[in-house]
Amino acid sequence: MMSAVNIVDGSRTPFLKAGDKPGPFLASDLAVAAARPLLLRQPFTAQDLDEVILGCVMPTADEVNIARVVSLRLGCGKLVPAYTVQRNCASGMQAIDSAAKDIQLGRANLVLAGGTEAMSHAPVMLNDQMVAWLGRWMKARLLSQKLKTLGQLRPAMLAPVIGLLRGLTDHTVGLSMGQTTEIIADRFSISRERMDAYAVRSHQRLMAGIEQGHFKGEIEVLFDASGGQYTEDSGLRRDSSIESLAKLRPVFDRPYGKVTAGNSAQITDGAAWVILASDQAVRDYKLPVLGRLMDVNWAGLNPAQMGLGPVHASTPVLQRNNLSLQDIDYWEINEAFAGQVLGCLEAWESDDYCRDELGLKKSLGSIDQARLNIDGGAVSQGHPVGASGARIVLHVLNVLKRENLNRGIATLCIGGGQGGACLLEAGVK
Repeated sequence: MMSAVNIVDGSRTPFLKAGDKPGPFLASDLAVAAARPLLLRQPFTAQDLDEVILGCVMPTADEVNIARVVSLRLGCGKLVPAYTVQRNCASGMQAIDSAAKDIQLGRANLVLAGGTEAMSHAPVMLNDQMVAWLGRWMKARLLSQKLKTLGQLRPAMLAPVIGLLRGLTDHTVGLSMGQTTEIIADRFSISRERMDAYAVRSHQRLMAGIEQGHFKGEIEVLFDASGGQYTEDSGLRRDSSIESLAKLRPVFDRPYGKVTAGNSAQITDGAAWVILASDQAVRDYKLPVLGRLMDVNWAGLNPAQMGLGPVHASTPVLQRNNLSLQDIDYWEINEAFAGQVLGCLEAWESDDYCRDELGLKKSLGSIDQARLNIDGGAVSQGHPVGASGARIVLHVLNVLKRENLNRGIATLCIGGGQGGACLLEAGVK
């Protein structure tokens, strides 16, 4: 077990569903918009930070080491180091873990850590044939050489490579993330109807959370260059119903699959941050403690069933801390897919899975879904892959505070066959 690290505050942007064109914000814009008000309300300055760590999977070419770009734009100054981390869907959680390690080692007292992603700006690339042709074109000097090279250009060379689609595919097993969920659904006999019902509930819970003001203090308002205002997660479908979702066709296993656009996480732009502090920093700046990071665990598993990563990452955390599933007051399991979350719940309840895959004597039991993702999740909010790990950590802490609870776990699956989990405790009440 690790020594506890304080989390004193956090914020995020609204998560904006991607449309048919690049969104109004780059990943660095989103990160700056979420962090600026967060830092302005602190009793310390941005220059007092010891480092900035930011998770991001696909920054643009103008955002190389995006953490440093954001740090400088935030006014942290040239003396505050910053670096970027990438662990697919858990990049934001990895940033938090990296910050906690530096605080534990005494190398830092105050760290701004989080994640950002503008999936609508994912790169559209040239294929290898076109890249090779461009190389020949650049080398051609004489007009005759140019004309000869021009004659070698073929329409097929212009076919784009969609970076987002490539990124959402695990090429080691030849499966898209959605196909891995189809495998999980088949393994645990999870029906299309259960997936759709879970998705509808995610939208209903998000809608209720917005109406009840559960995101006040967590979400910072965004303003685009045209004066447009964004105050809440735009992926919410207030009229979502099982009947409407039943009309959608399978996306990944046509025509008989169960995973559709309606029961999957949305392609989204967004950012989320937390501030981590040592005990010394808490004392020096008289910081309120939102919560404490008690333990972190990373796990690997079969990439073809990557959605079960939360089971493999959270179970060792429970064992190390002598806890059961029922000892956790609140759970955030990132909703990459409705079927993936349901698969995790089934795996924990399965004697065979717990014995064969986790090395346990019997099943760990069940999670009360009234203590799981109570304000919705990625199916309704969206899943900006670099930011989601930080969002669920922040939201667990906010729910613990709001509901007067003590202990929570934030966990998620990771493309490539991994899982990550954070055990969190509420701050002093």
